[in-house]
Amino acid sequence: MTKIAIITGSTRPGRNNAGVAQWVLEQAQLRGDADYELVDIADFNLPVLDEAYPAGYQNYQNDHTKAWAAKINEFDGFVFVTPEYNHSVAPALANALSYLNVEFANKAAGIVSYGSAFGVRAVEHLRGILSELQIAHVQKTGMFSLFTDFENFSVFKPTEMQAASLAPVLDQLVPWTVAMKSVREAALVSA
Repeated sequence: MTKIAIITGSTRPGRNNAGVAQWVLEQAQLRGDADYELVDIADFNLPVLDEAYPAGYQNYQNDHTKAWAAKINEFDGFVFVTPEYNHSVAPALANALSYLNVEFANKAAGIVSYGSAFGVRAVEHLRGILSELQIAHVQKTGMFSLFTDFENFSVFKPTEMQAASLAPVLDQLVPWTVAMKSVREAALVSA
């Protein structure tokens, strides 16, 4: 079955991100159309990028990078759950993405965001990063407001209207993930 990682986008103490990612995982698992797994970037203890070689070489020197690469390599697709920090993607997510290249290439992704303006500016910056990594990102986005989808700005309780924004993301992501698998296979044959 197609494997899709729900990847957290923040490592901050007291972060809202873990609750949003857990909710996305629970909703996705109800579908039965893929094998979904939560991958928390905090579990990998990635310092600010500390590899000497560009990620494309896969010449990883550090154990944390090797563990991160092995985990990401398990998946066919991704849902990135990102908060908006300073009108952009969270630094921890940008850093985690910078560690790897080949492990992400020719796979598909969806994005779930949240913030004071639904995280839309983070989404647009994340799309640029994903494009550079050759990740085919779907058009639909799950978007949530800190003002209406969180109780006391900390407990994730999405409104019915915003909760409904997740299904179209997964509806697009699953077939794209399957399609990108054939792209990876074709690349292997031609190599």
